[in-house]
Amino acid sequence: MKLGSPFRPRLLSALLISIFLGSAPATPAQERGELRIATSYKLMTLDPQYANLNENTSLLSHIYERLVYQDENLELKPGLATSWRPLSDTQWAFKLRDKVRFHDGSAFDADDVVYTIERIRDFLKPPSGGFRSYVSGIKSVSAPDPLTVLIETDAAVPNLPLFFSSIFVMNRPSEGYETTEDLNAGHPPNGTGPYRFESWSSGESLRLARNDDYWGGKPAWSKVTFRVIENPAARVAALSTGEVDVADAIPARDVASLKERGARVASVGAARVNFVQFDVARDTLPGVTDKSGEPIANPFKNPLVRRALTLATDRGILVDKILAGYGTAAAQVFPNGLPGTSAKLLPEAPNYDEAKRLLAKAGFPDGFNLVLAGPAGRYPGDAESLQAVAQSWARIGVNAQPAAAPFSVFNTKRAAGDYGVWYGGTSGEAVDIILHTLLASPDPERGTGALNFGRYRNEAFDAMLARAESIAVGPERNAALAQATELVMADQPIIPLYHFHHIVGYGSRIGSYVLHPRGWTTAMQTLPAME
Repeated sequence: MKLGSPFRPRLLSALLISIFLGSAPATPAQERGELRIATSYKLMTLDPQYANLNENTSLLSHIYERLVYQDENLELKPGLATSWRPLSDTQWAFKLRDKVRFHDGSAFDADDVVYTIERIRDFLKPPSGGFRSYVSGIKSVSAPDPLTVLIETDAAVPNLPLFFSSIFVMNRPSEGYETTEDLNAGHPPNGTGPYRFESWSSGESLRLARNDDYWGGKPAWSKVTFRVIENPAARVAALSTGEVDVADAIPARDVASLKERGARVASVGAARVNFVQFDVARDTLPGVTDKSGEPIANPFKNPLVRRALTLATDRGILVDKILAGYGTAAAQVFPNGLPGTSAKLLPEAPNYDEAKRLLAKAGFPDGFNLVLAGPAGRYPGDAESLQAVAQSWARIGVNAQPAAAPFSVFNTKRAAGDYGVWYGGTSGEAVDIILHTLLASPDPERGTGALNFGRYRNEAFDAMLARAESIAVGPERNAALAQATELVMADQPIIPLYHFHHIVGYGSRIGSYVLHPRGWTTAMQTLPAME
């Protein structure tokens, strides 16, 4: 079992790095027709600012672009902004790229950035908070000239450029704000990216055409079609038969057979965490009962119960058996070695005797029953992980009934409070982003806790995180984030399970596929084979 192995970013050539800044320019020998990609990502909306989910980030990055890009080492690089600098603790200036045009031919300028920020901050109100937390601290934004944006924040925001590495820039309409409903109903998405929108069938496909006027160079593929195939076995089959050129989220168990059939595989450690999350707020929970099936008081309010279940979780089975080694056991939100992680937090081997002792001390000597919910086909080994965790917990008398559902169903039910404990996953630009979203106390005004569906609250942690976020990017900030992580992980509001590896398979038409630790699946990462 890989316990706490350090994250080692791969060094890529300048050519490959350029892919992520937009699209690798195509040479005549490289240029190809349609690229066919089977993806697990089900695009939920054509509004690039509505839902902060990887499926939207990944697929809409063909159409829209960000001011700042985060490279494969999670370092910030110029995107639509060529440079940025703080003018004071609460003021920033961003210089924009010249001669960039939207797909409708209109020029990109600072006014579009002002519109983007104001639309997210003042207009959109998605159920999960969307991207609002990234801009909620912005007091004002202005455009002194077409290629300069000035931003004033309510307080110091030392990592403001990092926030903009997640926000897609939209074109300002002639009046008002575009609504999510209008975008989903047929208003053509209008971005500056390497591919233009052609069509979208929700839950089925997304079709794109090359933007020949792209500022970053002519893209390699004239057409791109994403087929949504949520079932992992079906994605593997589509790649094996040549129906698609690329398939993402390949199960580790299928890697060997794919290679035998001539496909190639790329993998990289993910800047993300998969975990079990508890509802610690409600007095009683759906699916949580005593052994006779009668409802009981919420056991997860007791930190001894959360600690017992942590000690009864065998991460080794998850990493070695289910992920076939394509993963790392987790004890915090990012793999050890990335900025902001703690070297003190290492995954523990299961200790069932101590877990039973803690459970008895908490008043549950015979254990209890629960429904353990989670998505099926969303993450590598997700349904199998539910089964493995349930089997581990049974050893201390906690009988967990796994309940896997398609992600769209699971996500809706989780947000509605239909679950008491569930398996999930999240990624982010940096450690503090995940801590801010997943574990900070829910606060719509501050934009914290958008993914804290368990409604966990810890004032001491909130204060430590706020202090860390007030420090400029660097060693001091990283140390403060590590200390905040140590504090909150000791309380076990979640059980970090593993950092899986992204695995992508590709066929003979593809020369190489460059993976990013954020787990994006794009045509820009896909280089054609040379003839």
